[in-house]
Amino acid sequence: MNTFFRFFYEFISIFFEGITKLFNGIISGISKMFNYFDYKKILESYKDSFNTIEWIFVILTILFLVVVVVGFVLLVLFRVRKYLRLRRQKLNQDELLDEIGNLNKKVRQLMKEKDELMAMKVSQLGLKPDEEGETPSGDGAAPQEENTNDENAGNVRFPKLVRIDERMKGFKAKNYNGNFTLEELIDNFRCFAATQLHLYYNEPLLRAFFGGLACSKLIILQGISGTGKTSLAYAWGKFVKHNSCIASVQPSWRDKTELLGYFNEFTKKFNESNVLEELYISRFDDDIHTIILDEMNIARVEYYFAEMLSILEVPNRNEWIIELVTTTWPDDPQLVENGKLRLPGNLWYIGTINNDDSTFMVTDKVYDRAMPIDINEKIDPFSCREQEAMDINSSYLEALFKDAQEKYAVSEKGINIINKLDDYVIHHFRIAFGNRIMKQLKAFVPVYVGCGGDEVSGIDYFLAKKVLRKFEQLNLILIRDEIDGFIKYLNKEFGNGNMKECIEFLERLKKSA
Repeated sequence: MNTFFRFFYEFISIFFEGITKLFNGIISGISKMFNYFDYKKILESYKDSFNTIEWIFVILTILFLVVVVVGFVLLVLFRVRKYLRLRRQKLNQDELLDEIGNLNKKVRQLMKEKDELMAMKVSQLGLKPDEEGETPSGDGAAPQEENTNDENAGNVRFPKLVRIDERMKGFKAKNYNGNFTLEELIDNFRCFAATQLHLYYNEPLLRAFFGGLACSKLIILQGISGTGKTSLAYAWGKFVKHNSCIASVQPSWRDKTELLGYFNEFTKKFNESNVLEELYISRFDDDIHTIILDEMNIARVEYYFAEMLSILEVPNRNEWIIELVTTTWPDDPQLVENGKLRLPGNLWYIGTINNDDSTFMVTDKVYDRAMPIDINEKIDPFSCREQEAMDINSSYLEALFKDAQEKYAVSEKGINIINKLDDYVIHHFRIAFGNRIMKQLKAFVPVYVGCGGDEVSGIDYFLAKKVLRKFEQLNLILIRDEIDGFIKYLNKEFGNGNMKECIEFLERLKKSA
């Protein structure tokens, strides 16, 4: 063993000796930079040889060196201060979120105790809680309707969904025999919003909106407050004659139960949310349904919506299955099989986000699977013909998307330029597109063209929102010198000034660096 210990000491000492030299070198370098006596010695050795003009340059040299040193010190202090401030904000946000979560747990516990007390009072009368004329109020309890057709409504755990089953008995999905084009659909929606709701949108925004519907089931409307993000999703629901289901996201949301509801073990009822009702009723028809996730980033999206994101990625819609409960009851709703519900294909999720100190940053995982659309300006009111709401089949809308993707498929030239662009950003910025983004681009751009746009404008919008957005996560100081070259590259490949969205984004990025 003595031989091994000698070997171990000599072997390991090489590594630690290197670390020691590294720190000694850093300290030695800093000491050399700020060694006043060396500067003084050199100055004294030359001072008798300087003429008047040279003395001026000597003074300028000293001032330049002082400015460089002071600038370096201030830069370090600024970076440290900025890091500490961001770290403190993150800690405060996490503490606040934990506090809200704890308060939410306490509220649930108090509601549970309230239910238990109610059950004790009822039992003193010789009854069981479910035998009352009204279900005890509390978490998960659903008020019974006086004129319900379900005699056993008090014994089922999904009372709202069972009532939907009753209401939809014998219902058959309608075929509205649509015969409009994408351009006509945009014009109809635009005029409907203007004349019926007094909401005004320009055509490029609506082209991007419909392109987003074609390439993803999740649309993210982002921008400054008051520009009409929520109202666009609201107007779309009104236009297709199915009011959008609004889910107001709360800071305490941590998992899918906040979105869909949860099973209350005491009442033996499932606390059904409005979102769950919308998911369920959408399965019965072929109409277009929408769920609005209002201020979706006030909680971490990847917490409460992660499972939905993963499910919607699956190509086969028959596999869009989400688990609600782990067991099966005989009185469960007809579309809940083995405690699982298949998500409808005729439903889109539209999230609105505000980027400020009260919200969380939306991660790449979410952005990559969604289609972000910026709304940063208000459109002045305009005159338009009267337009009523329309009955639209989801299957017809998706058929329009498919036809556009075949008719206006991205040209071979466009694909080649995009592939070259992918190589460019990998080489200069260490960012890659990925197969998912390319697939979405091939779905988005043709629909954008089918709505009256052109291919380059569609590519420009998509790249600005899906690819260049990733630049915000880079060190802007390090890439600032690369931005001008990238703008020249875009002008060269796509034509001078054609990539307006991308160039405007890069210019803003450069200014903020």
